[in-house]
Amino acid sequence: MTMKCPVKFDPKKLDEVAQKIRCDIVEMLLEAKSGHSAGSLGMTDVFTALYFGDILNIDPENPNWEERDRLILSNGHICPVHYATLAERGFFPVEELKTLRKFGSRLQGHPKAGLLPGIDNSSGPLAQGASVAVGMAYAAKMDKKSWQVYCVAGDGEQQEGQTWEAAMFAGKHKLSNLTFLMDRNNIQIDGFTEDVMPLESLKEKYESFGWHVLEIDGHNIQEIINAVKHAQSIYEEPVMIICHTIPGKGVDFMEWKPEWHGKTPNKEEAETALKQIRSLGGKISSEAE
Repeated sequence: MTMKCPVKFDPKKLDEVAQKIRCDIVEMLLEAKSGHSAGSLGMTDVFTALYFGDILNIDPENPNWEERDRLILSNGHICPVHYATLAERGFFPVEELKTLRKFGSRLQGHPKAGLLPGIDNSSGPLAQGASVAVGMAYAAKMDKKSWQVYCVAGDGEQQEGQTWEAAMFAGKHKLSNLTFLMDRNNIQIDGFTEDVMPLESLKEKYESFGWHVLEIDGHNIQEIINAVKHAQSIYEEPVMIICHTIPGKGVDFMEWKPEWHGKTPNKEEAETALKQIRSLGGKISSEAE
């Protein structure tokens, strides 16, 4: 089958796409009255870069296309941003986002493979996605496939031993078709990561396991795109991109607040959040903040 190239989007409008996705997230969570706000809003720019930044080789009209790149969401609780991105990219109707976490919905509280177009793994137990992604990348190498595997993971799950078993395996087998993007937002359900179980220095730890490591601003869409393009040029090692993000990005009363890890806004809070997100005009530069 002929390789299908990613649809190219105007890079000048990616901030607007991210703004729309953030609004979708707030509206979804308000309707559901349960879910995770901080991480979903914080990783919006990363998902925008992946799906709209000429990176993922995918086809929304043929979501099970064998030659597609795989996107594994390890920290499945931030699925609102994945769902919203998939909908805006054309995998399913945007209107379906309002069914998040409802009985009978395809948009469960954690993604389920095979239930919704564009979802490549079922997730729930943190760190399990790391092993899934590594296994997929290893299988692709064995079968001499050209598709890439991308894994989005949280920083809190770096406290799980399974993460490091997967990292060791990936380094040993030089899985250069594997790229991780870590949401380094420094919070988890119990508080700040460095208070719960210190993680640093993550860069040196992954390098010691045989990974090529990059650290970037997870809210600079062009920097995210450049980092992934750089990762695609690495042929000897798996790549870890540590994305430094602000939990609850774009909503001042959520930013850097661990309590918003698994909390949703009420009607008044959602109205305020939507006004703040829209007032940014989709811009994420320091000048807009």
